[in-house]
This record gives sequence, C-alpha cells and structure tokens, in this order.
Amino acid sequence: MDALRESNLKSLPLIARGKVRDLYAIGTDKMLILASDRLSAFDVIMPQPIPGKGKVLTAVTRFWMKRFEHVIPNHETQADLAALLTPEERAQCEGRSVVARRLKALPVEAVARGYLIGSGWKDYCAHGSVCGVKLPAGLRMADKLPQPIFTPAYKAPAGHHDENIDFARVVELVGPALAAQIRDTTLRLYTEAATYAAQRGILIADTKFEFGVDEASTLVLIDEVLTPDSSRFWPAAQWRPGANPPSFDKQYVRDYLETLDWGKKAPGPQLPPEVIARTAEKYREAQRLLTGA
Repeated sequence: MDALRESNLKSLPLIARGKVRDLYAIGTDKMLILASDRLSAFDVIMPQPIPGKGKVLTAVTRFWMKRFEHVIPNHETQADLAALLTPEERAQCEGRSVVARRLKALPVEAVARGYLIGSGWKDYCAHGSVCGVKLPAGLRMADKLPQPIFTPAYKAPAGHHDENIDFARVVELVGPALAAQIRDTTLRLYTEAATYAAQRGILIADTKFEFGVDEASTLVLIDEVLTPDSSRFWPAAQWRPGANPPSFDKQYVRDYLETLDWGKKAPGPQLPPEVIARTAEKYREAQRLLTGA
C-alpha cells in the first residue's frame, strides 16, 4: 500500500503542517484537512510513514462525527473539491481529507478517562487523584473507574508538551458556561462511544476531543474523533486489571522505541519493516471492528 508522508497541493494555500495533518485554506471560511500517514511518538515524527494510516483516521473520524450529530454539530462541510484541485492533487486527497469550517479552536484538550492508565495512573500513584479529580484508594493499573472522569489538558504551543489541568483552570481559560458544556459533552460522547465499542470487542480506556466555536459561539466538534491516534483502544478479551493491555494504536511503535538507546528527540530512528506493517495492521483492525469497513 502506498504511503503519503507529506502532501503537496499547489492549488490551495498551505496554512500549517501538524504532526499528522496538513491544513490548506479554501477562501476565508473553510479549509482542507488532509490526514497524512505520518506517525509521531514521544512528540517526534518518525522518518517513515505508516501506509494507510491517514485514511483510517479520516474514515473513523467521519464515522463518529456522523454518529454524534444528535449530540453536537461538527466542522465538516459538503463542499466539492473537484473544481479546486488538479487530478494529481485529488489523488493525494482521496480517502484522507475533509473540507471543514474554519472555527475558533479552544485551547483545551478535552480528555475523558474510563480506565486508570498512562499519565492518569502516574498522577493517581503520586496524588490519589487525576487532574484534581479525587479517586478511591486501592485502584490498580488499568482498573475501570467507578465512572468516567473529565481530565483536561492545556494545548501548549508547537514544540511544547500539553499540560494537564483541573476544571478550575478550564473555567479560567474559556469561562464557566463553556467549561461546563465542554466537560458535559466530553463525558456524554465518551460514554456513548464506550458502550458502542464494548459491543464490538474494544474497550476505550481514554480519549481526547477537540472543540471550536463558530461566530454564534456554538460549540462544535473538530479535528479527529475517537481514532487510534486520539484514543487508547484495548481488546476487551485481553484486558486484565493490574497490567497494561495491548492497544490498537501506535503503542506497538512506542514499545519498540523503548528498547532503543534513543533520547526521544528528533530525528526519530528508522523503523523496521515488521514494526511498520504490524502498526498499519493494528490501525486497520480498529477501523474494521468499529465501523465494519
């Protein structure tokens, strides 16, 4: 399968390149979001792309956004790209792009956790809480929480790590009414998604959502939604409290990188073909289980 590490569209002005997505302007009110096959681990973009990864991220995001239309509007439009791009450019975009409204992105990464793992587990071990949310004593790694919790992060500028924050800080950043709406919407989306995914053999340990607001200050779901990049998906059959289960994402790459004498700074090391192939397979398996495609 061909891989796209970086898009090259001359017909549209480039706004920015993120770790995975390339953004292009379409007039002043819309933009093209193109998901490349780049993979970042430990905030470093790896030299080799993962074939088909961007198409998986796009398909899974569109699946969830469609499913959540009864809860919250999303950024997607029905604009036709055919007249704006050359045939070669359209081929680059096929299956991995969406035309979105240009909205004001909020500086809060809205994280929902249903299980105790990752940075949440570290915070719990140190403080007995996660982002200011007090949890019962005696929980084990990967334990299911009594109920899902909202554990936001401040979206740091490029080149810096996001910072875990408490709800009071979210209120300072966006105001009390919008903070409450972000929290409540995040937990509702997570709960609905976790119930759906569990019926298909996937546990959603945690996930992050991103939101923007339009000219009317309406909250809008943006960016990617419940993908293997933005979520921790576990095979339900392999979940055991007290251990870190395997996951349907780039954890396979992270585990490999942890075996190397590498300082976790750019440039990233070359990935063996079997690591690339296995990672691509995990992304496709998550898409198949969740969407049936």
